[in-house]
Amino acid sequence: MVEEIATAVAKGDSVTLVGFGTFKSADRAAREGKNPKTGETIKIKATTVPKFSAGASFKEQVANKGKAKK
Repeated sequence: MVEEIATAVAKGDSVTLVGFGTFKSADRAAREGKNPKTGETIKIKATTVPKFSAGASFKEQVANKGKAKK
């Protein structure tokens, strides 16, 4: 199942697991950063990254410290 989700998101599709959340890809713009070791300014390339948005049921269960809704 994980491989299928990863493949779909890599293609640009979003995958929703009802009650759990949605996996999708997002573009991250190029930006400047700092090398933490030297403090030198570096350029970070634009890239595509995976994103996850938790569903309402999942958020509620985490907020209630794992106690399922009755």
